[in-house]
Amino acid sequence: MKNLQNILQEITQLTTDIETNYPELYRYLDENPLTLPTMDKPHMDKQVLESYLKSLEQLLRHHLETHQNKNN
Repeated sequence: MKNLQNILQEITQLTTDIETNYPELYRYLDENPLTLPTMDKPHMDKQVLESYLKSLEQLLRHHLETHQNKNN
């Protein structure tokens, strides 16, 4: 089971990878509805961060699948 620090580290690594290797995708991270809190002081816990990490992984996976299809 992952602890909070590991999840944050994975988010940081994945975000850095996207920023470095997929700049065309990185610019959309700030616009991702999943990253925009709807409250002034949103509650951030392990479950919320795990969900955010999964959304980043899905975003990258979708981008890679789409990009590969255009190159074939």
